[in-house]
Amino acid sequence: MSATADHADGKSGEPNMASRLGLESGTVVQELGYDDDCDDAFRDAITEITGEALVGDDMDDVVDVVLLWFRDDDGDLVDALFDTLTDLKPGGIVWLMTPKVGRDGYVDASDIAEATAAAGLSTTTSLTPTENWSATKLVMPKSPRVRK
Repeated sequence: MSATADHADGKSGEPNMASRLGLESGTVVQELGYDDDCDDAFRDAITEITGEALVGDDMDDVVDVVLLWFRDDDGDLVDALFDTLTDLKPGGIVWLMTPKVGRDGYVDASDIAEATAAAGLSTTTSLTPTENWSATKLVMPKSPRVRK
């Protein structure tokens, strides 16, 4: 984590909640599923930490992190998770952003768990970095060791 990750965001005096994602300067973040309901202050905080603009799905290179905004009515979560793997570098991270409980588009935790497993990913951490969105950290599981 960067040495400045926990400093105030400069706008409200609040801690930069995007710092909880473990991003550092130079991290390339691909954003998928953006819509009008996404938290723009949170997005801005990510670019402040990384010093990089968020990239879309037209990326020609690999990315370090994928930020996937997903709502219950966005279609099939398994397909969306497979899409996150297209440009993600080996060892990269997917942050699945879903509306909090009681918000329009809420995705049940059991649906997230099923889709994550079906896409070959593992859940490691859940955070609530914004007022309306929850974040779930997804990674590729480490390969099992082969015994000889």
